[in-house]
Amino acid sequence: MNFMFSKNKNGSSFIKRKRTLQKKAYSTPTVEKKKSESKQDVIKEEKKKSKPPSAPRMDINSYKTATGSSQYRFGVLAKIVKHMKTRHQEGETHALSLEEILDETNQLDVGNKVKQWLQTEALMNNPKIEATPDNKFIFKALYKLKDRKSLLKLLKQQDLKGLGGILLDDVQESLPHCEKALKILQNQNEIIFISRPVDKKKVLFYNDRTASMVIDEEFQKLWRSVAVDAMDDAKIEEYLDKQGIRSMQDNGPKKVAPLKRKKPSSRKKVFKKPRDNEHLADVLESYEDNTLTQKNTV
Repeated sequence: MNFMFSKNKNGSSFIKRKRTLQKKAYSTPTVEKKKSESKQDVIKEEKKKSKPPSAPRMDINSYKTATGSSQYRFGVLAKIVKHMKTRHQEGETHALSLEEILDETNQLDVGNKVKQWLQTEALMNNPKIEATPDNKFIFKALYKLKDRKSLLKLLKQQDLKGLGGILLDDVQESLPHCEKALKILQNQNEIIFISRPVDKKKVLFYNDRTASMVIDEEFQKLWRSVAVDAMDDAKIEEYLDKQGIRSMQDNGPKKVAPLKRKKPSSRKKVFKKPRDNEHLADVLESYEDNTLTQKNTV
């Protein structure tokens, strides 16, 4: 009994000591040792420190909208030219200042450098913009047309001078309210539309009704049956000559023979004395004889 009591007493005291030691260990802070860095890690860190800080990258979208970039400036110019064209086609032909143009195109946030470039260079040298003496701008069309009467007058002049027709695209660009004017002229049978075979673009001609004539249907069939697209003038002339037709001989362009240059002569030029007063040779001789005889007598 005494042995068991003493054993339990020693065990309880050991447990108490262990608990007190654990409490002290929990209360005191511990510092962990860092792992030893390798030589490669040290070299990498030194290289990072030695490199200068890299500049922040510019976003592509922010670059495009930057006020100093050429792409932004030409975008502003393209928007202005397009607006001036549409307002001219709608009948607004009065000139505008640069501030008014920027206001109508919703570009008032343009910088001063771009405004200076537009005022002094871009709009002044643009082929589609015309500057007025009071530093304002209007759209510069290919033809100065106001209404359908001026268009009809232009087409008549083209027909009389033999210059042919006018592209429909150029008329639509130059004439305000073009579709309405063309519809009226077409209903009055004053104009003709013909599509070009190369690019299928429409060409506008004046319809000269005084030159209209009735052609026999058989002749029209013969005309349409002959294909001369792939034949030049020489082949057409050869074909007509075989058929016994020689009416095109005087209509084509005449070939002018090259002029023959004279060869320079190899003879040396002999300088001839002037032959003035040759008809007075006898008179001079008699005059000289008389003077000599008079001297001798004296």
